[in-house]
Formats: sequence, structure tokens, C-alpha cells
Amino acid sequence: MAKNTICLWFDKDAEAAARFYAELFPDSAVHAVHRAPGDYPSGRKGDVLTVDFTVAGVACMGLNGGPAFRHSEAFSFQIATDDQAETDRYWGAIVGNGGQESACGWCKDKWGISWQITPRVLTEAMAAGGEEAQRAFAAMMEMKKIDVAKIEAARRG
Repeated sequence: MAKNTICLWFDKDAEAAARFYAELFPDSAVHAVHRAPGDYPSGRKGDVLTVDFTVAGVACMGLNGGPAFRHSEAFSFQIATDDQAETDRYWGAIVGNGGQESACGWCKDKWGISWQITPRVLTEAMAAGGEEAQRAFAAMMEMKKIDVAKIEAARRG
């Protein structure tokens, strides 16, 4: 077990979410599914209580805690992509599976978890600073899913 694990609170679908993430992202897997040893406020003995999994190498635990708490954009996974095809694949899988688009490379999956699907070209432009970063940033502000070709053109000016 990892020393530091992200715990994600789900209403009741932690296992389904973990399996979706494990199928979608490399270096991801479902490691264990733990069932409740007794009844609890949002479930019964034998229901899935927690799921241990990794998302792109990050240790996580999904907790089926009921509807008391909701996800917000205050927490998101940021997935770095190498090209438009990879960006499109992740974006399409998340949004196309009951999720929703947001702005500037952000989207939410059907469980309410926020994702930043961020092409490396955008991160590199921001790190370059100056006018290059300003142009790339202005281009990004007009996008939902990041368009790699438009970011590259903005970088060149």
C-alpha cells in the first residue's frame, strides 16, 4: 500500500469508476475490492465499500460513502498528452461516457471527477514564458478540448 493515497468519495460506483480509469489510462489498474463487513449509513454488509486502484501511476482509493459529498473542480486529475490523437482519445472517452465538457482542457466524467487533458505542447508554451506563453494562453482560453495545432500556431506567432 502506498504511503500517500488519494481517496475519492463516490455515491455508490467506486468500482465502476476504477475499472473505467484502469481500462482508459496506461499504468492504471484495479488492485483490490473490499466489501463492507457490516451495515453502514449508505450501504449494507457485503456491498463494495472501497476499491484500491491506480490512475496513470497515482495510488487511489474509491470509497462508496453515499450522496453526502460531491466532487468539485477543486480537485482534478491532470493527464499530460503527447499529441492530438491521445488528447482526442482521453477526451472522447471521458465526455462520451456520460461526462461533460468544460473549458481550457477541463472535463468531468460521469461520476463528477474533473480531468485536465493537457497536451505537453501547451505546458511547454506556458513554461517558455513571455509573448509565446501569452499567445498560447489566449488561444487556450477560447477552447474546450485543447487543439494542438492551434496551440502550436499560437506559439509561433
